Amino acid sequence: MIFLETAVAAPINHTLTYSYNGDRQLLLGMRLLVPLGPRLITGYLLNITKKKPEGDYQVRPLTDILDRNPIFPAGMIPFYRWIADYYHYPLGEVIKGALPSGLASHSGREILLTARGEKELAFLKDKQEEKWSATLFRNKKLPPATVGRLWRGKNKKKLLKWQQQGFIIINEVIVGPTCKPKTEICIGLDQKKEAGKLKTSEQKTLNLLTELLAKGRETVPRRDVNRLYSGAGKALKSLAAEKIIFYKKQEIYRDPFGEIPPAFSKPAVLSSEQQESLNEIIPAIEKKIFKPFLLHGVTGSGKTEVYLRGAEKALQLGRTVLVMVPEIALATQVEGHFFSRFGSQVAVLHSGLSRGERFDQWQRLLRGQASIVIGARSAIFAPLDNPGLIIVDEEHDPAYKQEDLLRYQARDLAILRASQQQCPVILGSATPSLVSYQNTRQQKYNLLTMNKRIHDRPMPTVEIVNLREQPMVNGRPPLFSSRLITALAENLDQHNQSLLFLNRRGFASLVVCRDCGHVVQCRNCQVSLTLHKKTAALTCHHCGYTVKSAIVCPNCLSNRIREIGFGTEKVEIELRKLFPGAVIARLDRDTTTNKSNFVKILKEVRNNKIDILTGTQMITKGHHFPNMTLVGIIWADGGLGMPDFRAGERTFQLLSQVSGRAGRGDKPGRVIVQTHQPDHYSITTARKHDYQDFFTRELALRAALNFPPFSRLINIKFSGGNEELVKKSALEFYQKIKNITKTCRISLLGPAPAPLARLRNKYRWQLLLKGNDIKNLHQVIISSKKYFPPAVSSGKVKLFIDVDPENML
Repeated sequence: MIFLETAVAAPINHTLTYSYNGDRQLLLGMRLLVPLGPRLITGYLLNITKKKPEGDYQVRPLTDILDRNPIFPAGMIPFYRWIADYYHYPLGEVIKGALPSGLASHSGREILLTARGEKELAFLKDKQEEKWSATLFRNKKLPPATVGRLWRGKNKKKLLKWQQQGFIIINEVIVGPTCKPKTEICIGLDQKKEAGKLKTSEQKTLNLLTELLAKGRETVPRRDVNRLYSGAGKALKSLAAEKIIFYKKQEIYRDPFGEIPPAFSKPAVLSSEQQESLNEIIPAIEKKIFKPFLLHGVTGSGKTEVYLRGAEKALQLGRTVLVMVPEIALATQVEGHFFSRFGSQVAVLHSGLSRGERFDQWQRLLRGQASIVIGARSAIFAPLDNPGLIIVDEEHDPAYKQEDLLRYQARDLAILRASQQQCPVILGSATPSLVSYQNTRQQKYNLLTMNKRIHDRPMPTVEIVNLREQPMVNGRPPLFSSRLITALAENLDQHNQSLLFLNRRGFASLVVCRDCGHVVQCRNCQVSLTLHKKTAALTCHHCGYTVKSAIVCPNCLSNRIREIGFGTEKVEIELRKLFPGAVIARLDRDTTTNKSNFVKILKEVRNNKIDILTGTQMITKGHHFPNMTLVGIIWADGGLGMPDFRAGERTFQLLSQVSGRAGRGDKPGRVIVQTHQPDHYSITTARKHDYQDFFTRELALRAALNFPPFSRLINIKFSGGNEELVKKSALEFYQKIKNITKTCRISLLGPAPAPLARLRNKYRWQLLLKGNDIKNLHQVIISSKKYFPPAVSSGKVKLFIDVDPENML
């Protein structure tokens, strides 16, 4: 008898112990099917011991072993435990979220329709409002997924009554994983069997097989044989009957790339700054020691080549490499660089993959068939047993923070994982986060600086246009200043490319009634709807709620509706009017609904088929367009009014990053910045490409307010459908914990409605904890759990704990 410490995929804040006395070998990292109350659920094996745990309770046996091999390396178990403790999140759900989706098994219910039920419930057969009933009559049963939805809703009592009346049978079943390996049928030749007299089609098929297998392969996919010879179908059946050939089912990988990523050549010579950086990084890789580096390199300085050379050294030493990028948009560019250098050794992990593709990439990494993984924030959980280097590109980007469920910061976890697995980590950025740069001043990180662009290319010149001084157009500031229009025309005449940046989608940011002033809002969120001309729709960018744009005012029924504001769609339309002969493209979430659209647009820009590219922040980072000589920033101060202490920092980062797209080739670049606040320090320092000046000014403001990096934060969020109940829960919790915070010397800000007070039909309040010692902050959370309000305990109000919050909205 052995005892198994198991984390279950359920909201339980401690591990459970199960017993096992079978013959199969168990390994840490395997999935188990275990009982939890009356149901069965997936558990993850964390420890094996022969000693029975202390306590007077019965240890239940496990139900089944779901894996032949571990689904994650045992070395990651301390990593998962730390995350669960630090972010106050159930350990089993940490692991479940880290793994590819669709791997969990659990118990469920299926419903079978009886002969009596078919007669007595016939009136439901054509009931349109309940599609499930028609499915029940058509298939004589309902699958577990459908039953689960009905069970959680208002139909549970009805179903139990029907069971008592004998109309249906409800069976308990095991719902297996929905994501499995992909297989295909392959064909091989039986070398011991000699072929007798064959038909013409059989002989042709056999000759084709012999030719295909002559390349040293044991088998060949059946689909390839059928594709090369249309008459092979019947011939294969007869050859198999004669046992001249055999069929074999083989696992195959789904291709995540679609088309081969763009190729990039390896530079023959490094710049002096690149070499100096590598002189610090390479010894740490060779010595296999934890050493965090902040690589602060201006845009175009060649940080990617430093990553590639570091990865090359790690692979030479037989270790693996993890490369993280903030968004899928940037992953495409990085994939191209690494694929050009390392080919099939590269795997990718991000949300742009299908469930099956992600599963396959995970398996490649587990089996050691890939040595480099590239992905967005979830790639931090990649199953690498022996990483030799971890890279976090654009480390400043807020996209590294997960904003729902497990609210982790992937950049911070990269530091943790590197320390646990003893390897160096590189945080790279042209505009490092204030916290990371402060860590270099406190000797926590090692600073590497690259102040020059490759080939000593100059940084782009930046010109500020004060929109307050521009002549009004129909009572509003112009979308394009005369200076920007002239610069675009000149750039077109010189056959150069231009980029226009606006961090706002759609045609107009809101619509308002001319008669009563009512702003048309989302029915689920307390935000205005955005007008999209192409789809003739008003859309909420938070929940996706959409209505037709041809509406009357919901307040006074007037049809005098006015459009106010602008977005990238309007920029594109106005550009086409100004420059009808130019090739113009837009890159935002509306035009890149899938990865192939995004790749297509980037490819056309690289091939100089696009004259003017406009888009949101996805065009600001990492992209290298050698013929892009002009960047126009439509509204530079759009983010400065956000209710967030990081608003100035994010504005500086965005302006600096998008400015860095200009002048990366042989021609010099220039940037035109349109703003209503030309004297704001975020804009003036970005104009001078002066990070040090910005850092000094922003740090002084943070110190005065005692905000990070001088303090740490935990945001406690309350959310629910009943506004009064959410408010009451927040106020009750505040009253219960205010004395605890005083004891721990923690500041308590709030409670107050969140800036977005209603989102997806949920009312939101929040309470911010601020203190200089993170241990004290965690102690407040641990001590306060026994004071959770009754509405939270009953599930009527959800409480979320956000450690080190990035988004204060």
